[in-house]
Amino acid sequence: MLEFLLFAAGVAVSLAASWLLVSRLERLGERAGFSEAWLGLVAALAADAPEITSAVTALARGQASVGAGVIIGSNVFNLAALLGLAALVAGRIAFHRRVVLLGGVPAVWVAVATVLTVVALAPAAGLVLTVAVLGPYVAVLGMRRARVESLPLPARWTHWLVAAIHEEETELAEAVRPRRGTWRDAVAAVLALAAVVGASTVMEVAATTLGHRYGVADIVTGGLVLAVVTSLPNAVAAVYLARRARGAAVLSIALNSNAINVVAGLLIPASLAGLGPRSGQGTLVAGWYAGLTVLALALAYRGRGLDRASGAVIIAVYLAFVAALLIAVA
Repeated sequence: MLEFLLFAAGVAVSLAASWLLVSRLERLGERAGFSEAWLGLVAALAADAPEITSAVTALARGQASVGAGVIIGSNVFNLAALLGLAALVAGRIAFHRRVVLLGGVPAVWVAVATVLTVVALAPAAGLVLTVAVLGPYVAVLGMRRARVESLPLPARWTHWLVAAIHEEETELAEAVRPRRGTWRDAVAAVLALAAVVGASTVMEVAATTLGHRYGVADIVTGGLVLAVVTSLPNAVAAVYLARRARGAAVLSIALNSNAINVVAGLLIPASLAGLGPRSGQGTLVAGWYAGLTVLALALAYRGRGLDRASGAVIIAVYLAFVAALLIAVA
């Protein structure tokens, strides 16, 4: 009974504190002069704090299946909730095709690198592979137009990048542009981060303890239970933005959140603590993450957005993932 109460309390505190952390970090980013795209990255990083903390805690405690499951399972759930559910609720989320490609190419790269790491690569090699593409992508998002135009790229590529970044920033400006932060926001952010770390640690320990007590496989505890509850802040934000027709913001939250999860919550800590023995269940989760990423982006590119039918397909594939994982551990 105590573990159930601790888990519920951890969920409640973690979700509340993560929302406070997101808002305060956005304000501090505005004060620092971040671009709209970088503000979106800051928001995604803050909203990912519960997933990252739970995963790092699990890896540090030697619960590799739980840690990997939290991150990769969260990414699968993010695609279903942030894109699929948001499309169902809003009716349609419109995307510029350039925006889909701008965020989609790094997203697919990260997903493939995750699969390779789970299957064969050392975590450090997977980290290098991921940063090789994700690093330049993040750098370009933070550049002003003049800086992008000065890059040593073919003129056609430069014009395409400028147009894609402009289309994304136009929507993000309204979606995430906060007021300038003060020292009070910095203090609130530190306290909120401490609350998220503490609550997520309690949540992970309680969930793992309950899973062991009732014979639930670690990959299910991490990939389904913790993955869903730690991703709820992102899901609520995505539905809210989708109803306001902020398509690029929804896509940015989904894809950037997943990339940050993999780097900060899986590859960096696994490079230090190890990823544990490889398993068929881990490969299944990673493969489903990569496959659903490609499917969601293909639907978004083909339809210049996602409608209710596309959203239903994405959610159906997630439910199939849940069923396949439960069958795999049965």
